[in-house]
Amino acid sequence: MTSKPPNRTPGGAPPAGPAALRRANLALMLRELRDHTSLSRAHIAKATGLHRATVSNLMAELLERRLVREIGVEHVGAVGRPRRAVALHGAHIGALGMEINVDYIAVHGTDLSGRVLVERRVVYDAMGSGPDNAVRRLGLVAKEAVEAMRRAGAVPTGIAVAVPGLVDVTRGVVTLAPNLYWHELPLAERLSSVLGPLSVPVRVDNDANLAALAEYTSGVAAGTPHLVYLTGEVGVGGGIISGGELLRGADGYSGEVGHLRVDPNGDQCGCGRIGCWETKVGLAALVRAAMPEQAYGLPGRPVPDPGERVADIARGLASGDRRMTMAVAQVGEWLGLGGSILANLFNPRVIVIGGYFASLAQWLLPHAQDQLQRLVVAAPTAQCRFVASTLGFGAASRGAASMVVNHIIDDPTTIMDSPPRPAPY
Repeated sequence: MTSKPPNRTPGGAPPAGPAALRRANLALMLRELRDHTSLSRAHIAKATGLHRATVSNLMAELLERRLVREIGVEHVGAVGRPRRAVALHGAHIGALGMEINVDYIAVHGTDLSGRVLVERRVVYDAMGSGPDNAVRRLGLVAKEAVEAMRRAGAVPTGIAVAVPGLVDVTRGVVTLAPNLYWHELPLAERLSSVLGPLSVPVRVDNDANLAALAEYTSGVAAGTPHLVYLTGEVGVGGGIISGGELLRGADGYSGEVGHLRVDPNGDQCGCGRIGCWETKVGLAALVRAAMPEQAYGLPGRPVPDPGERVADIARGLASGDRRMTMAVAQVGEWLGLGGSILANLFNPRVIVIGGYFASLAQWLLPHAQDQLQRLVVAAPTAQCRFVASTLGFGAASRGAASMVVNHIIDDPTTIMDSPPRPAPY
C-alpha cells in the first residue's frame, strides 16, 4: 500500500481541537510507516515536520495500541547515537473487503500491513436471488472469511462491501443497483444484523470506486494521479482518480459511466433507459453476441462463474472463431467510443480496464485504442491510453479492504490496545 491520503478533514479544513489534532498526527505517522519498512523516530519527525518530543509522545500511544512495534537498533553513519527503529505491527488487525455482483461474491481479507489472509470468489446468482437471500448469503460468506482470518491470527476491525450501483456511503444504503434489482436497500444495517455477535463496522461503496482505489494504490498504474478505472462486468461502472483523489461528485454518485447514452436506437438497459453504454460493452452484451446459447437470463440454466464464460470466449478467439472475433471487435469499438467521452471530460493519463475487459485485452484493446485516438479532441497531445488491470475480478474487494485499512490509518484511536476476539456465531 503506497497511497498517501492528505492530512486534512473531509471538507478540506485543517483538524480542529486537541483531540482531532492528535488523531491527525497519529495518522500522519502511520502513513509514513506504511510507506517504509521501518523508520526511526528521528526520521519520522523529519518526514512529517512534527517535533521530536511530539513524535515520541505519540509513538508511545501507537505502541500501546499495538499498531507499531520496535524492531531493533538503526545505526546511522560510522559514529553517532544508534536509533531504535519502529515498523507497522498490524498482523492482529484485520480488514475484510467484499464485493457482491450479478453472478458472484468476492472476498479479500488482509491485515494492517497488507498481508493477504483470505481471497476467494463464490459463484452466486445475486441477480435472481432477491435482496433478502443475497444479504443472507453475503453474511454467510463474510462469516467464513472472518473465521479464516481469525485462524491466521487477525481480528477484522471493519468490513467494506462493494456493490455495482448508486450507494449512499454515509448511510450505507444502496439507492439503486439496476442489475441486481435493488432499490433503497440498507445494506450496511441489514448485513450487520445478519452478522450479529461479530459486531464490526460495515461500510458500503460503489464497486468501481473501490476498484479505482485499488488500482491507484497497488495496480498497474499505481500512483498515477489522473486515471479512470472501468469495470468489465455484466454492468459497467467507472472510478475516477483526479489529482490523486477519488472523484465522488456532490452526492457521491459519480462514475455511473455505464449509463452514458451512446445509442438512442439501442437495447433497453437494466436501469430502464435505452442505449446505455453497458448494453454495448457489458459482459452480458458480449456473451449474447459471442455465445447466444449461454446468454444471461435464459430460463433453467445455472449461473456459471464469469471467469469461465470469459475463458470460453478467449479459447474461441485463439482458435479464430469468426462469430466471437466479430463480437469482440464490436465491443472494442464501443469501448473506445465511450472511453473517448471520458478522456474528453476528465483528461486522464490512463484508462485502466478491469474484469473481463482485462482478460480479453489483447483482442479488445487494438480496436478500443484506435477509436480513442480518433475521437479524443486533444489527441495525440492528451497521451491517454488504455491499459489492462492485473487485479482481475478481485479489484473491488481488494479496494474495499484498502478502504477499511485507510479508516484505521485515518483514526488510529478506534483501535484498542487489545482487540476483542469475535464472539461465537
